[in-house]
Parts: sequence; C-alpha cells; structure tokens
Amino acid sequence: MNRGKKKSHAKEYAWGYAMIAPLVLGLGVFYFYPVFKVFFDSFHDVGAFNKRKWVGLANYQKMFQDPVMWQSLGNTVKYVLIIVPAVLIISLVLASLLNTGIKGRSFFRVVYFIPAVTMGAAIAMIWRWMYNGDYGILNYILNLLGLESVQFLSNTKTALVSISMVSVWSTTGYNMIILLAGIQGISKSYYEAASIDGANGINQFRHITLPLVTPTLFFVMITTLIGTFQTFDTIYMMINKNSIAMESTQSMVVYFYRNAFEYSKKGYASALAVFLFVIIMVITVFQMKMQNKWVNYE
Repeated sequence: MNRGKKKSHAKEYAWGYAMIAPLVLGLGVFYFYPVFKVFFDSFHDVGAFNKRKWVGLANYQKMFQDPVMWQSLGNTVKYVLIIVPAVLIISLVLASLLNTGIKGRSFFRVVYFIPAVTMGAAIAMIWRWMYNGDYGILNYILNLLGLESVQFLSNTKTALVSISMVSVWSTTGYNMIILLAGIQGISKSYYEAASIDGANGINQFRHITLPLVTPTLFFVMITTLIGTFQTFDTIYMMINKNSIAMESTQSMVVYFYRNAFEYSKKGYASALAVFLFVIIMVITVFQMKMQNKWVNYE
C-alpha cells in the first residue's frame, strides 16, 4: 500500500509540474531573462550590432551626470504628481455616483470604461488631432468663443499638462470599475444605520465609504503610480521627436527608448531602466510600509 501511495503521489507531482511547466518556461524566457539581461547590459557598452564591452559603472556615472536624464526624471515626477491624484479623485467620485440609483447608470458605466478597452495608439492619434493647433476641435471651440488658438503639443508650457489630461481620461474608467467593486462590497447595513442617525450623503461618504474602500484605493494608487512612471506610448505618439517640446515632455521610459533604439546606446539605456526600476521599487516598498497608517482592512 505504501508503494502504491508513493507511486500515486509521484504521478500527481509529475502531472502538477507538467501543468505549470509552460508558465514557468514563459516567465523564464519573457520575464526573468530580460530582467537579467538589462542588469547585465547596464555594465557594458552595447553597440548597434550587440557588441559588448565591459565598462563597469561608467554608464551609471554618465547617467547621474546627464542633464537630459534629470530633466526626463523631473518630467516623470510631474506626470505622477498630476495624473495619480487626478485619477484617484475622479475615479472615486465617479464610482460613488454610479453606485447610487441615478438613471442611466449602466450606460455611464460602459461609456466611462470604453477608453480602458481602446488601443493606446488609437487614443493618442485621436487626441493628437483634437489638440492640433491649426484644425483641432479644441481650438475650433476656443475660436468660436473668441479666444486665440493654443499650441497644446508644441508649446513647452502646455504639452506636459495636455498629455497628462489624456492619461487621466484613458485610465479613469478602468480604476472607476475597480473602486466601484470595492464600494459595492461594503455592507449596506452601515449606510442604513447612518441614515437612521441622520447622516447625509456627504457624511456617509466621509465616514463609511472612504475608510472602508481604502484597501481598493491603495491597490489603485499602487498600480496607477507604477503605470504613470512607465508612461511611454502617449508621449511618443503625440509629440514629434523633433519638436521643441520633446525634452520638456519625455519621460524616463521615452528617454530609455530613444537611447536604445534611436541612438544605439543599449548599455546606457539599460542603466536608465535599472535606475527607474530601483525608484519604483523604493516608492512601492515605502507605500507598503505606510499603508498601515491609513488603510483599513477591518
């Protein structure tokens, strides 16, 4: 019997490992190997034909002395400071409103979620047309109101904010659905008890909804922050690489891409990627440590 049980367990283990083998293989090829390769390349000078030359910490020394890198990092921080709070606030407000008994609730849920299932390239192309300084619909409306046209994407003062608005518009709907699910998970008995005590909608939101939805809000904040640090497609497709607004809008990921594929400096680009990875990791760990002070899991 013992031998039979051992054979049975061995077959179960074999089948279990066979089932997870494709996933493990996929993670190894498409995740762990690229991560290792980026770290490895960051210590090398990698040319256009993948010729490697060991340079040690030279790429990192060059990176910290690169004014364009610091400007790109500053632009990325600006995106985070604009997009993350705006997405959290708007998503939470919309989720709270759509959790009420307003008419057309299902219609509005679908409308707000449409950007989340639309290709990023299509979103960038549409907004680029809307922002066009000569025939864009936004400037057409401004002209009808008697106002002058605005060069949204070529003016260094407005380009970053304009791109941030697109990112907020395209990510709000997805986060709204997540927060809506979190709000709907709150027991209605809390609201019924608050109504009996005379609490209005604002007080119920402040003292019931907001504290009890903090776990979901924390998840949305983490994912939005990481996604914003990795902003690429919207910037790259909406700003011409020869535009004067490129340096004032390009993020760290855009600067990484340009070094890797336009300037053929893959070793330096890998150092940029490692630096960005460390920044995101440190901020995420800090947020995980601080969550106990404001996230309510009860």
